[in-house]
Amino acid sequence: MFDALLWRWVPLAATLLLSGCSTLDYYSHLAGGQLQLLHAREPIAELLDEPTADPRLKQRLAMAQQARDFASSQLSLPNNRSYRLYADIQRPFVVWNVFATAEFSLAPQLHCFPIAGCVAYRGFYSLGRARGAAALLKQQGLDTYMGGVEAYSTLGWFDDPILNTMLRWSDERLVAVIFHELAHQQFYVADDTAFNESFASFVEHEGLRQWQAKQGLPASDPQGEQQREQFSALVLASRARLQQLYDSGLPPAQMRIGKQAELARLRSEYRTLRDREWAGQGRYDDWINAPMNNAKLLPFGLYDQWVPAFAALFAQVGGNWPTFYQRVAALGKLPETERQQALQELSPGA
Repeated sequence: MFDALLWRWVPLAATLLLSGCSTLDYYSHLAGGQLQLLHAREPIAELLDEPTADPRLKQRLAMAQQARDFASSQLSLPNNRSYRLYADIQRPFVVWNVFATAEFSLAPQLHCFPIAGCVAYRGFYSLGRARGAAALLKQQGLDTYMGGVEAYSTLGWFDDPILNTMLRWSDERLVAVIFHELAHQQFYVADDTAFNESFASFVEHEGLRQWQAKQGLPASDPQGEQQREQFSALVLASRARLQQLYDSGLPPAQMRIGKQAELARLRSEYRTLRDREWAGQGRYDDWINAPMNNAKLLPFGLYDQWVPAFAALFAQVGGNWPTFYQRVAALGKLPETERQQALQELSPGA
């Protein structure tokens, strides 16, 4: 096992030799966290045969294995050991991601890695380390936001397990995330988060729809989906207005006032939407009432920007998954500008 792991860390080790001490410490933290997770894995098939295992756990994992089989047999997603293993890591989140921006910017502070490319956050397996990193960034005058993550993909480099953190979800969300993370293994473009997440989100949504139909389950709650889209639209509109403010060239003191006014407007518009159209259902109250800044707005739009384009592409190939993946791979090989132009042309109303 360790020989197999060793060669996978060779590119990382080469990078470490060229890096400073702080980078070395961070990569050591990542390696240690990933190895700890790998050691915690156990085959789900063996756990299901264990008489003393928790019946509720066995029930959830058995359902997840049905969805895992469906992912490969019906959605043509990778057929490997990922999500056929289980790991209880004894904490509520597997990693905590830290986002950062300048005070008057919506551009994320990027972090680049040997395999995954550049992403808009740094992940930590320790809550304490994540908080410390966020505090240091805040001392530098940056806007910061920290969020817990229940699952992630190693893009096929390791056999990713179902984690105890994922079992807090509903069956619907658990199935959807398995499809989403396997989609990242199917295809991934370094340095293009919007492409990768939109592609995986489309596979997640369409895969879940097909899974529900196959199992005779009711479709996802359309009201909840509509509320999610409306809330995301509110945040994106607020981001657009903030971008106009930051591009205005106003003195910092005036931009600071304008920024706080815009964030107050976002809160006010959310409460109006909640009370008038959602009958007071406050599913996003905790998020909207917590401290807010540029960094907290970063994830919005990344996961769904190009979903309509991928849906149109899927329709073009008649819902044939292998052909769809071939077309996605062809898009991913285009230069970034051409790729975005192609996605824009695929989007409805282009």
